[in-house]
Amino acid sequence: MALEGSLTDFGLADILQLIYFQRKTGVLSLAGKMDRVRLLFIDGKITGAESKRRIDDNRLGKILLKKGLLKEPDLQLILEEQKKTGSKLGAILIRKGLVDRALVLEILTSQISETVIQLFSWKQGTYEFTAQGVPLDKDLDLSLDTQHLLMEGLRIVDEWSLIKGKISLDSLFMKKEEISCTLSDEEQEIFGYVDGENDVSTIIDLSGQDNFQVSKTLLALLEKGCIAAIETVEVAEQTASVAETRHNLLGYLAPAAILVSALLALIGPLFQPMDYLRDYRASKSIEELRSKIEAYRIEQGTYPEALSVVTSAKDPWGRAYIYRVTGQAYILKSNGADGREGTADDID
Repeated sequence: MALEGSLTDFGLADILQLIYFQRKTGVLSLAGKMDRVRLLFIDGKITGAESKRRIDDNRLGKILLKKGLLKEPDLQLILEEQKKTGSKLGAILIRKGLVDRALVLEILTSQISETVIQLFSWKQGTYEFTAQGVPLDKDLDLSLDTQHLLMEGLRIVDEWSLIKGKISLDSLFMKKEEISCTLSDEEQEIFGYVDGENDVSTIIDLSGQDNFQVSKTLLALLEKGCIAAIETVEVAEQTASVAETRHNLLGYLAPAAILVSALLALIGPLFQPMDYLRDYRASKSIEELRSKIEAYRIEQGTYPEALSVVTSAKDPWGRAYIYRVTGQAYILKSNGADGREGTADDID
């Protein structure tokens, strides 16, 4: 039974967490006003992203041409082979040795990340996750950390509020040659990629910089009058306010019976939603603290009597971690959101 519903009721962050924690393999289809996207998962990790608006193979070929790493005749031959075989453009390029594999993977990883992160700005839309087999491309072997993309998405939501409604990944700009601009080195680099053909997402790929940083630089160039928009992409309706988006990202399970039923079919009756981001941060902090504790034991021959010997860190809820030495072992955990030891939300 597929998990499906509205992003208004059940946010993207919750959906990604469910798939990640349950190590699901399948396809998550999302439909919004501006785009239709399919995310591919193997064991909870994202292995591919397909957007109706931005075809990754087309972008890959364009970027390689722009970088001078591929010639137009070679690209046309590869595209013809792709039509006949149905293989991914990147896989063909790697097999033929035309482009370094690491570079192809770097570009494709950046493109997948951009596709996923831009979904966090969706205010409305529908989703459907279907558990099914997903073929693994041995030539590409892409696998992105779902948790990392989730954290990055939340960061971008906060930062993007500074430029929302002004620039999107699809925005196109042209240089205003008649204007003399004084530019920083960073602005000069991004200015060099503006040619009336490269959209923002392509400029991000060409520069290798963070998508927010590139967009912020383009906004600075726009405000200086060095560039002008060729077309205006309607993003206001697609971009939620920070408060609204964070609510969608961190929202709890909708009470509707049909949604609960679908969730139980996917993840089992014992799962309960929680503050995923704090849980994740607590889990990562505990891993780091264990390394410090073990390092202390190797140096001193015994475990520290108190956790304060190696750290003063608090858990994500601002409380001290639970630490007790028990003979030749120790206990280290967080009491979780409820602050009570021995309950279901303890993290160790």
